[in-house]
Amino acid sequence: MPGGDGRLSHELDPHRPGPQDACGVFGVWSPGEDVAKLTYFGLYALQHRGQEAAGIAVSDGSGVVVYKDLGLVAQVFDEPTLASLRGYLAIGHTRYSTTGGSTWENSQPTIQATPAGTTIALAHNGNLVNTADLARSVAELGIDTRGTTSDTALVTMLLAAKPDLSVEAAAMEVLPTVKGAFSFVFMDETTLYAARDAHGVRPLVLGRLSRGWVVASETAALETVGASVVREVEPGELIAIDEHGLRSSRFASPEPKGCLFEYVYLARPDTTISGRNMYAARVEIGRRLAQEHPADADMVIPVPESGTPAAIGYAQESGIPYGKGLVKNAYVGRTFIQPSQSIRQLGIRLKLNPLRENVRGKRLVVVDDTIVRGNTQRAIVRMLREAGALEVHVRISAPPVTWPCFYGIDFATRAELIATGLDNEGIRRSIGADSLGYVSLAGLTAATEQPASRLCRACFDGNYPIQLPAGNLIGKHVLEGVDRRVEAGEQGDPALAASRS
Repeated sequence: MPGGDGRLSHELDPHRPGPQDACGVFGVWSPGEDVAKLTYFGLYALQHRGQEAAGIAVSDGSGVVVYKDLGLVAQVFDEPTLASLRGYLAIGHTRYSTTGGSTWENSQPTIQATPAGTTIALAHNGNLVNTADLARSVAELGIDTRGTTSDTALVTMLLAAKPDLSVEAAAMEVLPTVKGAFSFVFMDETTLYAARDAHGVRPLVLGRLSRGWVVASETAALETVGASVVREVEPGELIAIDEHGLRSSRFASPEPKGCLFEYVYLARPDTTISGRNMYAARVEIGRRLAQEHPADADMVIPVPESGTPAAIGYAQESGIPYGKGLVKNAYVGRTFIQPSQSIRQLGIRLKLNPLRENVRGKRLVVVDDTIVRGNTQRAIVRMLREAGALEVHVRISAPPVTWPCFYGIDFATRAELIATGLDNEGIRRSIGADSLGYVSLAGLTAATEQPASRLCRACFDGNYPIQLPAGNLIGKHVLEGVDRRVEAGEQGDPALAASRS
């Protein structure tokens, strides 16, 4: 997966990628600072959360200007562009599409003029599940929605359609009607806003600068721009920041359900969520993986870079030496040059290559974060055997992914997920490993140091905390992953049963 931290292990073929990150959002209110550049570097720190498009909106108090385009942050912005974005207030977004296609029109921040003559710009991390209802509300107001298919644009239109209310008051009316996972960062000419859904599925944190405030998807982005971490934006909270300081309001009662997959893969290892550092959590996952699935082997190696912390933990717990068996090409990312068939057949060798001297004659434990379709692991096992490995034992630092995400992560469809159709032994044979072990859901949950009741674990157990209305077009999934279990209302889960009614 191309991104700021170079996590590429899943993307053998750019047309058939692995789990794609939710988007990244950033906002800053800081008179006297170069807020466009602060936002640029904040987005750069969040590049791993979205690589399709990037955008920045800025205001000097008199008007909002937005610059956005398709591509990586460093491709979209240059020095002259950033120099033209002057002001004391800015928001930014790096996008991977979950609802709406990958087009310029759907890039963010979205922007909408209000009847009062002000302008609202908004950036969104997450995915909404009542987009159809929001679209009907917008249509009833007579607003033209042609040119966009994104849930974010609909929310922006609704916020701007309250001529008798301030933006803050409009948000307190609109946000309770928005269902799904959202971390919003938005602005008008003078004020920065941040809001998080009642479940807090996607992360959002607040930071302090010497002359202002910052909000971002991850603590790593705050630290990149020199901001101190203050706290997380609470589930169901709306924050407003202007010349009068910071104000906090509640638009919904909090029912925390933070995304468990953030701990496995999505967040940067130097990020902290709910008081837990991601690197420490992933090392602990590796320790628990070694306890649950020991192996008689000579060396533990990671699939770089996403498997590294768990591999370190596995080695520490098992006593098997940690080593490097695969070398990653750090500069392989998105490319518009299509490989020839002969190059395509090389597959993963474009991105990973074995250290033959290290792996020859050894029994290896290979640690990775997830198995999606199995293509990556199959190629890695074959490559290591060709390099002389005697045995290859695959260990995965997440349980089998068997359900799609409707809250901001784009997994493969349920039909494509290898764990949907095969049991553990079937997957082991499919990828050609000598043994295969996944960390248990209980083990993964324990490593987060969060109670299961405060986590969304739907991609692993199918229990969706936010109801999924039938017929609601939420991204390209269109509820395609909700299979017979949901249609039959089995498992006794009210959210799943409600999704068919």
